[in-house]
Amino acid sequence: MASFTHDGVDLAYDDIAPAGGAGRTILLLHGFTSNRNEGWRRTGWYGAFERRGMRVIALDQRGHGESAKLYDPEAYGRDKLATDALALLDHLAVEHADVFGYSMGTRTAMQMAIDAPQRISNLILGGIGGKLMDPPAAREGNPMAEAMLAEDPETISRPMLRSFRQFADEQGEDRKALAAFLQASNPPLDFEALRGFPAPVLVVAGQRDEGAGDPEDLARLFPHGHGVTVVGCDHFSAIPHALTKAAVFDFLDGMLDEDFPDSFR
Repeated sequence: MASFTHDGVDLAYDDIAPAGGAGRTILLLHGFTSNRNEGWRRTGWYGAFERRGMRVIALDQRGHGESAKLYDPEAYGRDKLATDALALLDHLAVEHADVFGYSMGTRTAMQMAIDAPQRISNLILGGIGGKLMDPPAAREGNPMAEAMLAEDPETISRPMLRSFRQFADEQGEDRKALAAFLQASNPPLDFEALRGFPAPVLVVAGQRDEGAGDPEDLARLFPHGHGVTVVGCDHFSAIPHALTKAAVFDFLDGMLDEDFPDSFR
């Protein structure tokens, strides 16, 4: 396991380059309750990128996987997650990279795009859509955090919450750290800043991902955005699906926007 320390936090990562040298680099940012091995290696993304001659960098975001587990919600601000990712690129002397975030990882990726747009060659946002831009719904308490802390998962009544709890248990994640993660206070994403993001953007989500909404609705926010819906998939089944991989590689190959300057690819 490779690791480095940023902001006093030990962070685990993988850095895999093809034997013959890499033509381009991609940074992978996993979703909530996941980690770099479950989110990217087991689902076939490591191998898919390696077969295309790409250098793969994947980070266990703080509180997840083999990275440090913190129990103060203030440690999990979105700005801290984004600076962790940028610090990893600095640590590996990577000036710019393609960035692929899934679910929670998309928020980290978008904050990177706001803070350091010049570091991102192509931006891929998976498992989200137009609902990201909806005003926050009023709610009592923090149901997902409560699901993480429940003594008996059978007492979790909402199927989606139970699915995330089950996934966390299967991965052996630290549920107290995940609950603290969920209790972090974050300002809304700066959508106005994202409207000026200069590089190509792909938004991709499963057709049955009820929490995401239409990918095209979010893609229209960006000057060079493309939305793709993966037929028949929900939030969890979209990430390993061959159609998601096809959409990502078509995008990286420039097939979704033939007229965009090659200098951004």
